[in-house]
Amino acid sequence: MNSGGLILTRRAALASLAGAMAAPAVLRGRYRLFGGSPDTYSDRSIRLVQGSVVVDLLNQFRFPDYSQKPPLIDRWLHKPGSFTAADAALYRDSGITAFALGSGSSDYNDGLRFFAEWNGFIAGYPDWLMRIGGVPDFERAHNSKKTGILLTLQDSTHFRTPADVDTFFSLGQRLSQLTYNFNNRIGSGFLEQRDGGLSVFGLSIMKRMEQVGMAVDVSHCGDQTTLDALAAATKPVLFTHANARALLPGHLRTKTDEAIRRMAKTGGVMGISFIRFMVRDREPVGIENALDHFDYVRKLVGLEYLAVGSDYDIIGNANPIGGGFQPSSQPNFERYGFHAGPDGSLATTGLAGPKRMFDLTEGLIRRGYSDSDIQLVLGGNAVRVFGKIWPALSS
Repeated sequence: MNSGGLILTRRAALASLAGAMAAPAVLRGRYRLFGGSPDTYSDRSIRLVQGSVVVDLLNQFRFPDYSQKPPLIDRWLHKPGSFTAADAALYRDSGITAFALGSGSSDYNDGLRFFAEWNGFIAGYPDWLMRIGGVPDFERAHNSKKTGILLTLQDSTHFRTPADVDTFFSLGQRLSQLTYNFNNRIGSGFLEQRDGGLSVFGLSIMKRMEQVGMAVDVSHCGDQTTLDALAAATKPVLFTHANARALLPGHLRTKTDEAIRRMAKTGGVMGISFIRFMVRDREPVGIENALDHFDYVRKLVGLEYLAVGSDYDIIGNANPIGGGFQPSSQPNFERYGFHAGPDGSLATTGLAGPKRMFDLTEGLIRRGYSDSDIQLVLGGNAVRVFGKIWPALSS
């Protein structure tokens, strides 16, 4: 997929690089792309990332670091003018066109607060940020070199009735995960004691989401709830951040072959997560292990169902630092198969930090993916699927 002719020529890509770097280091056709980092990238990978609409289907933008007083994200959301040009450059230079936030809300009022804060934040920096409200906005963000923000939630507890789906759609929500890790009125998350499947209320919420044009995500849902939602679907269903259980037998946070096949039959897409304990069940965990999930899903159902859902923030953190909600506090947390790297990181080695889309692209090139294949994985598939779900409108 060409995403509206967004692939740059080699000459244009290199000219862009020259403008972005004060002293680009060239080594046999490879380029230093990120400040003082010694990492180098091929002309091909740079051209593909910079010339494509790139979508991260689960990226928390910036988790709170409680060693900062207040955490940087809190400052950005609540203090006008605190988000600087240097902050904006970090997101722009990552190569990611659109960040799907994937936060959670505890109830209706908490959901209203979330959308008020983020809509205000985006509106406060129109030169750098834009809300993704319709499919054309992906290309607009890319062409204008703005960072697109897709307002999504990882739970649907804020929907008290089906009418609330309309309310939150009007506030900018374009995707909602039916459940997080435990039961809500809709269904069961994978950490729940028993998976009761999609409820009658849950079916009514899902149907209203489809009517309004809000995407359905079942990444954290238990197996039965996942299958029930897929069986009820009349529009594509997404796994925004989930991996293949065949490569992690018994790991309930991943998706079975049956679920992946049924997702594909709905016309949906699966974003591969880079959380190391969802990539491999033991150490070490590197980029090649993550690439195995891309290869597995491609072989099982086809490349057109593959996307990226890193499940980090821009830095590569998977959770808040030094406080806040910690997933390890949850009952049945052992189902995650938790393990960390030698440095305590939860990010897959070789796919951490702001440059991860360039690293992923280098890996896909090594695995023999064509340029058009890589464009689809980076964002083309996600954009196509949203085009089947969202109404024809912009933000």
